[in-house]
Amino acid sequence: MRFARLGRPGDEVPVLLDGDRAFALRPLIAELAGIPDDPAARLDLDGAFLAAGGLRAARDAHAAGRLPELDRAGLRVGAPIARPSAVYCIGMNYAAHAAESGAEPPAEPVVFMKAPNAIVGPDDAVAIPAGSTKTDWEVELGLVIGTRTDTLDDPARAREHVAGYVVANDLSERDWQLGRVGGQWTLGKSAPGFCPLGPWLVPGDAFDADDARLRSWVNGEPRQDSRTSDLIFGIDRIVWELSRFLVLEPGDLVLTGTPEGVALSGRFPYLAPGDVVELEIDGLGRQRQEVIG
Repeated sequence: MRFARLGRPGDEVPVLLDGDRAFALRPLIAELAGIPDDPAARLDLDGAFLAAGGLRAARDAHAAGRLPELDRAGLRVGAPIARPSAVYCIGMNYAAHAAESGAEPPAEPVVFMKAPNAIVGPDDAVAIPAGSTKTDWEVELGLVIGTRTDTLDDPARAREHVAGYVVANDLSERDWQLGRVGGQWTLGKSAPGFCPLGPWLVPGDAFDADDARLRSWVNGEPRQDSRTSDLIFGIDRIVWELSRFLVLEPGDLVLTGTPEGVALSGRFPYLAPGDVVELEIDGLGRQRQEVIG
């Protein structure tokens, strides 16, 4: 069972997907929020829904036949979560990717941020920013926080705070990221559309995040192919470490790092208008983006 948001940008409808059938979540979200299901109300797959136990409630409501079916034909697939309060990213979290970046594997997680408004749908076009010459792709496992997370005392408690998992493309402008004085990771990661997300959110108890295969292609040619078992810092360590320094809010997105096989390696050209990028994580779905100028 998967969760998604369908419709035009800024007007997506939250749904539960069961096979090819979609079931509207608005009535349940209104119920959990204790408000009438007013069509004008903004009801979404957001932090409040997740913190209220919305994923489990949705599965129970669906099993009881309480969710109305929605015709999904022709509807665009949006990002599977509404805009989070923050997007945290872990850099150089696969040893081979650190090596192709010219760096040693880090001794502790390298953390940077990405602008939340960079999030778009999984199949939305990617526009190369004005002045960019080094736009790069990065397939990543993203985790979505389900409950407020502050100063965890034990990494083993981390999964209690993870609502589910998503596919992400952590697009990067390498010259902005690495070529500017001091290194400007956030600037190189936050251009409009630089975080295609989805197609689905899969609940944490329905996905093996510790050994999932993740891959990417450009114009049909393989680029990245690895498994999350090769992460230097795994899910538990990442969430625990972040909680020691900041508060993770429900709905926040954490990108866990990318494996080797990006353009930064020098083995492949950077993206150009007309290219097609595809990314996939087994069990979490596939993305496809056309690159435009």
